[in-house]
Amino acid sequence: MSIMHPLAAEDAPVAAAMRLAIAPHKGEPMGSDARPMFDAMMAAAPAAEGVRFEPGEVGGVPGWWCRPPGADPGRRLLYLHGGGYGLGSAVAFRNLASQIAARAKANAFLPDYRLAPEHPFPAAIEDVVAAYRGLFAQGTGRIVVAGDSAGGGLTLALLPILRAEGVLPAGAAVMSPWTDLGLTGASLESRADADPIFTRGMLQALADSYVQGSDKTDPRMSPIHAALDGLPPIRIDVGDDEVLLDDSVRFAARAAAARVDVSLSVWAGMPHVFQSSLGHLRAADQSLDAIGAFLSSRLDVPADDATPSTPAERV
Repeated sequence: MSIMHPLAAEDAPVAAAMRLAIAPHKGEPMGSDARPMFDAMMAAAPAAEGVRFEPGEVGGVPGWWCRPPGADPGRRLLYLHGGGYGLGSAVAFRNLASQIAARAKANAFLPDYRLAPEHPFPAAIEDVVAAYRGLFAQGTGRIVVAGDSAGGGLTLALLPILRAEGVLPAGAAVMSPWTDLGLTGASLESRADADPIFTRGMLQALADSYVQGSDKTDPRMSPIHAALDGLPPIRIDVGDDEVLLDDSVRFAARAAAARVDVSLSVWAGMPHVFQSSLGHLRAADQSLDAIGAFLSSRLDVPADDATPSTPAERV
């Protein structure tokens, strides 16, 4: 299912002002020296009301817990942060993650997976798998996974690995996922002017820093190339004004062809991970509400009804 959300009248001037402010920095390189600036930008997202943050470690991976008031102790969310595999941190993204955790009524863990270039592929996916296994081993209830940008790519790359282990989550939600580090999507050209943040060169530099000579079609890195049959329900939210639009559109089409229950929401006039602008953009709040409702509904499904049942899907 694919839905195109029109640009709300009240969002148009806000999006235009944001675009104007960002324009001078479009395509600027974002190496490891940009980490403090990037973290400060992401940390500016408001936290969910009453949420409690705690440092922790799951599966040997350090990170942060987000514990919203009224969270069901039997509901867990693994949230994977973005940042092009070389930027971002659990502490910087915990406010955004807490908004989803509160809406899903689940405690969330954000792993501080290792970053490139110091730790190239497959360090990030190895840490994410370890964190999920740690949550699963706790045996305290049901799990869903969510992520944005590179973290969205990690989320979708994680699912086939978990399918092979027979420990699938109840569902997954991703925002502007980066699913193709080979950068072959047509929107890299068709949305080149519309995207206020990214250029092909900027994304190429981030990809090369993480890939460092590995095969860019490896599904653990580029889930657009993964076998997608037998995956749990997936929700994808993406802005129409981003060069990575086709990373979502093509993944959704491949998932649907594999008979995965997948929904794609494209938001007109919105840039990459616009949800971080909640409180400013109506679309951000609407998208987060829908993501939270989707994840909550998946956590409500009895485990026996949500787990693939055929032998081929439970290898």
